[in-house]
Formats: sequence, C-alpha cells, structure tokens
Amino acid sequence: MRIVCFLILLILLAAVVVFAVQNNETVTLRFFYRSVSGSLALLIAVVYLLGMISGWTVVGLLRRSVRGLTERPELKPPIAKTDTPPCSWTSL
Repeated sequence: MRIVCFLILLILLAAVVVFAVQNNETVTLRFFYRSVSGSLALLIAVVYLLGMISGWTVVGLLRRSVRGLTERPELKPPIAKTDTPPCSWTSL
C-alpha cells in the first residue's frame, strides 16, 4: 500500500512540475491599489497555500466549538449517589 501511495505522490509531483514549467510567464495581480507581479505557477501556489491555511483554521475552529459543546460539565445531568438501590422492595 505504501508503494501505491508513493507512486500517486510522484505522479502528482510530476504534474505540478510540468504545470510550473509550462506556465512560467509573468502575470500581474491587482488588488485595490496594490499590484504584484510574478510567475503564474508561483501565484497559484501562494493562493493554494493561503486557501489551505484558511480552511485549516475554519475546521479547527469548528472542531473546538463542537468539542466545547459536547464536553461542558454543566450540560450533563448530575448523577445522584445513594447507598440504597433505586428499586428496593424494602422501602415500600
């Protein structure tokens, strides 16, 4: 199974290298009053990494929120501790 995963990783890496070699022209990105010039492959890689980081933070925030709701001690019903069994015929 490791060999299959390694081969898939190599194929994806080769595709990224081919993409970077074929898209080496300079492009200009304009945002508000700023502009950045760079290769298309580098610009796409930076945008991809920014998307990964923002997605990672959103998933982490949601995971912490759900975990916080499920692990709150005040939301769990208290357990009554008694010495006698709950269904005792002797108490009748």
